[in-house]
Amino acid sequence: MENYFAIQWHITDYCDQRCKHCYIFSEGHPELITMSLDYMIFVTNQIIDFCQKINRKPYIYLTGGDPILHPNFWQLLEYFNKNNIRFCIMGNPFHLTLDNCKRMKELGCVKYQVSLDGLEKMHDSFRKPGSYKATLKAIKIIKESGMWVAVMSTISKTNHQDIPELIDLVDELGVDVYAVGRYCPTSVEKAYDPDIHMTPLEYKEFMDRCYEKYMNHKDSKVTYQLKDHLWALYLYEKGIFKPNFEGLGENQIVDGCNIARNHITILPTGMVYACRRMDSPVGNIYLKDLYDIWNSSKIDEYRQYHKFVKCNKCKLKAFCRGCPSVTYGYTHDMYDADPQCWMEVE
Repeated sequence: MENYFAIQWHITDYCDQRCKHCYIFSEGHPELITMSLDYMIFVTNQIIDFCQKINRKPYIYLTGGDPILHPNFWQLLEYFNKNNIRFCIMGNPFHLTLDNCKRMKELGCVKYQVSLDGLEKMHDSFRKPGSYKATLKAIKIIKESGMWVAVMSTISKTNHQDIPELIDLVDELGVDVYAVGRYCPTSVEKAYDPDIHMTPLEYKEFMDRCYEKYMNHKDSKVTYQLKDHLWALYLYEKGIFKPNFEGLGENQIVDGCNIARNHITILPTGMVYACRRMDSPVGNIYLKDLYDIWNSSKIDEYRQYHKFVKCNKCKLKAFCRGCPSVTYGYTHDMYDADPQCWMEVE
């Protein structure tokens, strides 16, 4: 497989929805920013140069807001195509037609990701009325265009009961990729809301139900992506994941969270984040070369693996480390213990 580096790039804040777990609108009504075409060309060239310097190929996750609402959306895709950049789009279902999906495919879009946060009643309570049906319709259109279709579910205690049945649905719909990610609280108050917070044992039981469903669909064409790094712990305890511990250095990292390792985020303001799922600014691409940001002491603050309070004592540290962004939402310290990890360490 090609050696890709992932860039999650938000080109606009404009969006048709105001989802309950959205970072942009979580704390009120901010000024909505859209990156200009000139800056988007500049950023693309920065990404190309950066990836050449680190001997990687860029894989851009283009998003927003909803990127298709950007007035220069198609011009950017044409520039990607001209430079042979591999990319996918994470957006809404509302503006997708067969013609524009085919055009995205022709310009090199590999995959289009939509969200389903439960069955119809639950999903529409998170997103907006009609969103569920619009998403099911969009899935068919994306598939017909020839792009891969991915479905992502953001879960908390609020909606986790819907997910096992949703796994059956995505199999029926024939999506290419399905993944579940935990809700990242945008404040400590939200984190411990009893309608949102899941205890470690509750979360493990949820993973049990998901895993049973995945096994029921093991011959499916759907790739059930085990996005949450706590799957490493779950599968280790089941004897399925058998890591090689031999020769591992104290701070050697093999797998797990890619923050400041194989991934960065760029916002419409030009700010670069170590991870979009938490407050993690490391520089501004308009003011500093992306390669220099990557090698700065600021981003290196997110690579201090010896600081993990609980994971540093765990044999799976090199392979897991839970989700630092979820941890940050609970404690404002990404190196604290993951709030859903059930592993007991000395």
